[in-house]
Amino acid sequence: MVRQSLKSRTGALRPGFKPGAGLALAATTLLALCACSDPGAAASANAPAVTKTATSTAKSFNLTPEQDRFPVSVDKAAAALVPEAIKKDGKLTVAVSPFAPPLAVYATDNKTPVGNEVDIAVALAQTLGLEAEIVPTAWADWPLGVESGKYEAVLSNVTVTEERKLKFDFASYRDDKLGFYAKSGSDITKVESAPDVAGKRIIVGSGTNQESILLRWDEENKAKGLKPVEFQYYDDDSASNLALQSGRADLTFGPNATAAYKAATDEKTKLVGLVDGGWPLKASIAATTKKGNGFAAAAQAGLNHLIGDGTYGKILDRWGLSSEAVAKSELNPAGLPKS
Repeated sequence: MVRQSLKSRTGALRPGFKPGAGLALAATTLLALCACSDPGAAASANAPAVTKTATSTAKSFNLTPEQDRFPVSVDKAAAALVPEAIKKDGKLTVAVSPFAPPLAVYATDNKTPVGNEVDIAVALAQTLGLEAEIVPTAWADWPLGVESGKYEAVLSNVTVTEERKLKFDFASYRDDKLGFYAKSGSDITKVESAPDVAGKRIIVGSGTNQESILLRWDEENKAKGLKPVEFQYYDDDSASNLALQSGRADLTFGPNATAAYKAATDEKTKLVGLVDGGWPLKASIAATTKKGNGFAAAAQAGLNHLIGDGTYGKILDRWGLSSEAVAKSELNPAGLPKS
C-alpha cells in the first residue's frame, strides 16, 4: 500500500496545523477536499449529475449553471447589523473553493461555482439585503484574502479552531462530521465507538484528525485485548475505491460531506457511522470574516433567519447534507484546541 500524501485543509487537520501548510494542496485540487484529504472520501471535482433510472435510487444533483435557488426574504434586523463599509457597494464578496462536491464545484460550464457553500452564501447575502459576489479561491489563499479585505466572508468548509479565532470571527452554519463508509453490500452496519473498528481494515488520510481519532480508538482496543486496526493509506481516490470495492479494505473514514455525495450518486458505498470532526469534541463549520469588523454578528443573524424560515434546511437537503445541520448559528463557537 502507498502512504497517502495529501494533507487536510481545515478543521479535519490536527488542530495545531497552520493554515499556510495547505499551500501544497493548491496543485492537487481535483483530489483535495474542503475538510480532509482522505482519498477514500474524495469526490471528483467535476462529477456529473446522476440521472435516475427505473432500477436506480441514485440521487440527482443539479450541477448546471442555472440553479433555480430557493427564494429568500430580507431580514431587516440582520441587515441593519451589516457594517457600513461592507454594505456601501451593495455586494457581499464571498470566497469559495469549488473543488469538492457537494460543498462547492464548478458547474457543467466549467466556470460557474455551484454547491452547498455557494447556495448558503447567496442566501445569506440576500437575507442581508446584499448581492453575493462569489469568488473562486484556492483554499490556501483565503486567510490572506480575508485579512487584506479582498474577501468579506469565506464559506469554504472552514472549521473553527481556537488558533483561527485569534485572527478571524466566525458564524457557524454546519456541524463538522466525519463518516465511516463501507461497500454497499458489506455486512458492516454500524460504527459508533472504538470496539466497532477492532480488527477492521480502514482507509484513512495520513496526518488528518480522522487518523488521530482512529489511532486513539485503536489504542483503547489494544489495551482491552481487542484486535488492532489495519490502517491503509493511498495516494489517490481510484486506488482507494478499488481497495474498498475489491474487499481489500473494510471501511473508509473521512469527511462526511464528500463521501455522502459519492454514496448518493454512485450507490457503491453506504454510511455506517458518523463521528464529530473534533471527537470527543464537537467541531463547527463557519462563515469566516475579518476579526473585529462586526460582520460576523450580521452573518449569524442572517443565518439564523434562514434557519428559522426553513430555507437553510432546504439547501442542506438539496445537497444531501441534512445530517450536518445546526439548530442555530453561533457567534465564535468553541473551536478545536491546539494539539
